[in-house]
Amino acid sequence: MGTATRRYMEKIIKSGALLASALIFVCAGPAAAQSVEMDLSPPAAIVIGGDRDYPPYEFLDKDGKPAGYNVDLTKAIADVMGMQVEFRFGGWSEMRSALMNGSVDVLQGISYSDDRTKTVSFSPPHTIINHAIFARRDSLPVASLEDLRGKEIVVFRDGIMHDYLVSLGFNQNLVMTDTPADALRLLASGRHDYAVLAMLPGMYIIREHKLSNLVPVAKSISTQRYCYGVKKGNEELLARFNEGLAILKKTGRYQEIYDRWLGVLGPPKVAWEKVLWYGGLVLVPLLTILAGTVIWSRTLQKRVTQRTAELALEVTERKRALEELRRHQDKLIQADKMASLGILVAGVAHEINNPNGLILLNMPILREVYRDAEEVLEARYQEQGDFTLGGLPYSRMRNEVPCLLEEMQEGANRIKRIVEELKDFARQDVSAATEPVDFNAAVRTAVRLVDSSIRSATNRFEADYASNLPTITGNAQRIEQVVVNLILNACQSLPDPERRIALTTAYDRTTDCVVLELTDQGVGIAPEHIQHLTDPFFTTKRESGGTGLGLSVSASIVKEHDGSLEFDSNPGTGTSVTLKLPCSRRI
Repeated sequence: MGTATRRYMEKIIKSGALLASALIFVCAGPAAAQSVEMDLSPPAAIVIGGDRDYPPYEFLDKDGKPAGYNVDLTKAIADVMGMQVEFRFGGWSEMRSALMNGSVDVLQGISYSDDRTKTVSFSPPHTIINHAIFARRDSLPVASLEDLRGKEIVVFRDGIMHDYLVSLGFNQNLVMTDTPADALRLLASGRHDYAVLAMLPGMYIIREHKLSNLVPVAKSISTQRYCYGVKKGNEELLARFNEGLAILKKTGRYQEIYDRWLGVLGPPKVAWEKVLWYGGLVLVPLLTILAGTVIWSRTLQKRVTQRTAELALEVTERKRALEELRRHQDKLIQADKMASLGILVAGVAHEINNPNGLILLNMPILREVYRDAEEVLEARYQEQGDFTLGGLPYSRMRNEVPCLLEEMQEGANRIKRIVEELKDFARQDVSAATEPVDFNAAVRTAVRLVDSSIRSATNRFEADYASNLPTITGNAQRIEQVVVNLILNACQSLPDPERRIALTTAYDRTTDCVVLELTDQGVGIAPEHIQHLTDPFFTTKRESGGTGLGLSVSASIVKEHDGSLEFDSNPGTGTSVTLKLPCSRRI
């Protein structure tokens, strides 16, 4: 990625962050401003633990200061996330103990293993580390860890290869040291048989300490994912480092750091120019839509409040007001649609982050496996049996890689579909209700638009779509708007996520109508409110931002389609709504 391109993408992300912050400030109001004014104390520094002698990843330089790939990466994450960090380096075993006793908040370089997940929460891997077997030049050659049975093996204490060799039953053969450099110096002195440690640190130490009698005799005997780690339960702090790492990858700073420290010996990385460009093209318009929606929703709420006061004072002009509402029906439909859109946009942003997260997490591993080693790995598997790849058995990876590819494809399709449906839903439509409409398709589109609200409100959403429904004549967007309003009302009525919402479609032959029935186990509706549900500006949720327009506009749309909307509710047990639309209409 060129410097100009990276700077442009950084400006896009920073502008998006500033815009999102401004929106939160506008929506929060004076209370948020007061809170900001009162909190003047500087945030406490986050203590970052590191190995004092694990070059080029992390080490103390000749001046005794932390240096290396991990250090530069952590400083960059702290910069983009606005965090204060303090580095504390020591022996690796000491640092792992410090994480557990709370004197260190984050380990910036720790290899992932299933056993370690019992006490440590891991970030997505920020690099991959290959391990090798080192020996003196006059030693017998070996090809794998199994060839080391009965030999004296030097490893540094509490490292990933220490854990791995113990799990393979090498306990009696291991000789412990405090650092990788101590392990190689001990081997070079003529004591013990072999040493097992990471390839890059091993070569770095051999060069720096001039241990010319040592060579790697078996490369890539184990591949481990290298991550950030926090003590189990500190996922909130880990999430900040995950977000910062994702930003660095988007802006290209991660690649610069990687190339500076590891690029010469490490595997080539995938260019992300096209992904970043498309990400920017989606993010900026989406934030613009969000800003416009919030401003328009606040303006609409003020107008509705003012209009309500006028209606209360002008009872004698009720007939004129209703005639004016009918003349401006299309404007009210669009206004209600934009108010609903304000609820949906946050869910759409969340849906966009998930597929992008899949791409970010899976792409490096999948591209490396299938680009560089697919044929060789398969041949090795057929000839020598199972082995580890990316820290997992190859027999498992060969089946999971296609699934990961499918997940990424599905995520990209979801991004495209959600954004397109959101744009279609927000577009003002003044066309007459005279088009053939697939009722099931309209209902499914509405369900997808409010998917985030459904998942936030209930764990038990059920949908049953009747097959072979006849088409109806109408306007698909307006029918979707009615279904969106009905589902949102059902979601808002649920007191807890264990309550159920059920949706069914059917065909009523006796009336020649398609039928939608939506049932919820919410708080229900008081009997005296049932007859007023479709009155303009009537709402029981005004304190939570309700406008009283949703069901009124929905009733108008249903009437426009010669249909009916019926409510049946018992307070405390739930509500059932039945929507009927005729299949045959005169045009």
